[in-house]
Amino acid sequence: MSAASSPGATCAVELRDLRKSFGKTEIIRGANLAVRPGERVAIIGPNGAGKSTLFNLISGRFGATSGEIRLHGERIDGLTPFQINRRGLSRSFQVSNLFTRLSVFENIRCAVLWSMGYRYAFWKFLAGLRDANDRAEEVLEMIKLDRRRDHLAMNLTYAEQRALEIGITIAGGSSVVLLDEPTAGMSKSETRRFIQLIREVTEGKTLLTVEHDMGVVFGLADRIAVLVYGEVIAFDTPDAVRANPRVQEAYLGSVLAEQQAGGH
Repeated sequence: MSAASSPGATCAVELRDLRKSFGKTEIIRGANLAVRPGERVAIIGPNGAGKSTLFNLISGRFGATSGEIRLHGERIDGLTPFQINRRGLSRSFQVSNLFTRLSVFENIRCAVLWSMGYRYAFWKFLAGLRDANDRAEEVLEMIKLDRRRDHLAMNLTYAEQRALEIGITIAGGSSVVLLDEPTAGMSKSETRRFIQLIREVTEGKTLLTVEHDMGVVFGLADRIAVLVYGEVIAFDTPDAVRANPRVQEAYLGSVLAEQQAGGH
């Protein structure tokens, strides 16, 4: 019996019969998921399966229609994104979320200050917050942008900007990290380096990622959740998911064929 399913075990993230409707359209249809602490989980599925909606529910951007979302055993459905972040969950987005006219260091420092509770007018406190400065320098080294610390975010390469977004996501020390298509738009070589970076900066953390590149998924995830029409139809190891006939029929076979044809 897995740690996630054993009696008394506390999951890092758990979804219980989670549902979300927009009007009369049900997007998430009774999703169940139990993610162990320290586990790396990839969520895959066809376009329109509800992956982004699921992330929006977990991170508090959307409210659930019914069901439960638990973070380390505590219910978080109904909390705001800020309240959820303060409880140890942080999220990156598909669309760049950088302060492009601030330096790399300042972007990270803002994220650290946010995690410390400085939500408004936090720039007034920058000079005296040694702890925030020290943490920002530490994160810059982790994401390998310490030599670019004084460059404006707008002047970074695309891959560097994505690395900065990862840094912003982990800056507050969250134990659970959600990454939304972290390698989208990258070359093969950039993707390989980025997978290694993600492994390093999320070591010891729980990672949930939405990703379309199956090479990234199978190279990064301990387990894979397959979401089809708002339902988790499989949640298992990469090898088991790859061999699952239901997954092959619903999604994986056609995607792998397309990516192999495209040279991915």
